[in-house]
Amino acid sequence: MAKRTVRDIEKIWGHVEGVKKLSDRVVGVGPFGVGLDGLVTWVPILGTAYSVGAGGWLLYLATQAKATPGTLARMAGYLGLDVATSEIPIAGDIVDFLFPGHLMAAKALQKEMEATHWVEDSEAAALTSGRHAENLAHVQSQPHLRRLVYLHD
Repeated sequence: MAKRTVRDIEKIWGHVEGVKKLSDRVVGVGPFGVGLDGLVTWVPILGTAYSVGAGGWLLYLATQAKATPGTLARMAGYLGLDVATSEIPIAGDIVDFLFPGHLMAAKALQKEMEATHWVEDSEAAALTSGRHAENLAHVQSQPHLRRLVYLHD
């Protein structure tokens, strides 16, 4: 597996932002928005296919960003609810049209990414060189950071 870089994490952020906008914010009015997910929900099979595909892509991106199991579970819950509601005739389509599941899952991942200090190194190398303590001190000194991720692990 190729070593990841901070640039790779930035690309993941961009992909997540794209899914967020395409799925739930193509047309926005104030705090409300409708995206492709809400629009294609009215088309049998296509709506479910899009919802599952976009949700799967978000979960894949989350694994690439080394999201925690809690964040993955939260995202899966939002996305599962989004897909499940679309299976209920008419009323489910209305709920799916209004429920921004992809947006919520994307925001959960982005929130975790913002709270992460990314280090282009392996934990073993950082421990050997003594940089691990510096990295931990950096995380502890920044109130918005909650976790440390070594990208070469």
